[in-house]
Amino acid sequence: MIIKSFELEKINLKKQSLFLLYGENQGHKNQIIENKFKVKYPNNTYYYEESEVLNNIENFFNNILSKSFFENEKLIIINRATDKIKVVIEEIIEKKIDDLILILNSNTLEKKSKIRSLFEKNKEIFCVPFYEDNNQTLSAMVNGFFRENKVPISQQAINLIVQRSRGDRQNLNNELEKIRNFILNKNKIEIQDILKLTNLAENYNVSELIDCCLSKNKKRTINILNENNYTLDDCIIIIRTFLMKAKRLIKLSKSFEKTKSLDATIGSFKPPIFWKDKEIVKLQIKNWSYKEVKNLIYQINTVELLVKKHSNSSINILSDFIIEKSSIINN
Repeated sequence: MIIKSFELEKINLKKQSLFLLYGENQGHKNQIIENKFKVKYPNNTYYYEESEVLNNIENFFNNILSKSFFENEKLIIINRATDKIKVVIEEIIEKKIDDLILILNSNTLEKKSKIRSLFEKNKEIFCVPFYEDNNQTLSAMVNGFFRENKVPISQQAINLIVQRSRGDRQNLNNELEKIRNFILNKNKIEIQDILKLTNLAENYNVSELIDCCLSKNKKRTINILNENNYTLDDCIIIIRTFLMKAKRLIKLSKSFEKTKSLDATIGSFKPPIFWKDKEIVKLQIKNWSYKEVKNLIYQINTVELLVKKHSNSSINILSDFIIEKSSIINN
């Protein structure tokens, strides 16, 4: 059955359990998954790639059919689903599995898609298309963000942020996250600040810089640094982003020491890691042990103090630190 995204609020998850979310608006899909589904199953959510399911279907069914005293209901999310998963979904429908909510997260599906057709024609399962956001929707999101953070914002600034998001809610969320880091302990933001925050060297952003550093990709890290003209404010944002990603990595590293499995470590992590980031996060886990990340966090805090104390040379201090960390081969 085809429904619109806002109609999901009316769905009773006790009665309906199979959902196909498809389309290029991954940001909107992520928002729906978080607010509609995961909030009800915070501790019983499991992520799969379609290839993981298809490569071991028997193991997949064992996992979704198994129950424990502490786990009566499960939320299963299968990312990058295609027509190949159709046979598995048909078996799930036939088995009528209780206490299971399953979401297929797909990219664009053509009308002739077999999995899309299956969901559209069956009245007991739901097919939800996610189209590109329009400027009105994105503007409302920006307005809500600044109201929530109690920071005044002009319409000109709102229009600029929406323009930089290029019609993609995920891009917008990324831009707002940069702004959130910037306005910590501040009560205003100027349009010049937004111009700098949302246009770091054409296409590069702070997140990519830190990801490359933690992945030991020295060449890429240096390229990004060379393509940007950072200011002191930029340095503070970079440091806070570095600290945020390092804190995530220390949790992942600690979990990996127990599981010894990259897939299990990433799959069980909360909040979930987006599928497009999984490979680079795996590389980061391989490059850094728990002890090494713990020491890195201490060093980041030290660098922040140096940057604030020596503002005239802040860019050089931070750049040297980032290049050093992208070069060191940890044991």
